[in-house]
Amino acid sequence: MQKALSLQFTAGIVPFYAVTFIGYWAYGSSTSSYLLNSVHGPKWIKILANAAAFLQTLISLHICASPMYEFLDTKFGRSNESVYSVRNWIVRVVARGTYLTVTTFVGALLPFLGDFINITGAVSVIPLTFVLANHMYIKVRGKDLGSLGKTWHWANVFFFAFLSVIATMAAFRFMVIDSRAYHVFADL
Repeated sequence: MQKALSLQFTAGIVPFYAVTFIGYWAYGSSTSSYLLNSVHGPKWIKILANAAAFLQTLISLHICASPMYEFLDTKFGRSNESVYSVRNWIVRVVARGTYLTVTTFVGALLPFLGDFINITGAVSVIPLTFVLANHMYIKVRGKDLGSLGKTWHWANVFFFAFLSVIATMAAFRFMVIDSRAYHVFADL
């Protein structure tokens, strides 16, 4: 389990930092928030990168929307029929399609929805992924951990809690800045 977690965090963090630092090195601070807008080169590379970003967004959407899908399936589906019955299949397609249409419309309507996503990440994703996991590890394995292990995990708890607070303040700041230039369906 420990090896899998180490691999997950390493394989997940390294590309993010690589893109951040290499993008800053290549384009400076004046680049677009969507890095691919600043990329120059063969058209096929941009198309491939946009397709990969689209697929990653699509997969992330369905992972994050799974609880809503489960709610809709439970609320509108018939439990006495098979999950794959024609009626349940139609209900699933219509309910999920409506949900995706409404959320996409609201996302386009409110141009600073990305700032709400930043707040959500700062308030929930960072604490749940890093703070809670390290704290639970300390609680479960605390007696077996040496002083170096405890120090490492407590340092992670405090660092990521601090990072969460700073990220929350930054997200609110961006929301205030973007709301000044707000108009419906704006491309901020």
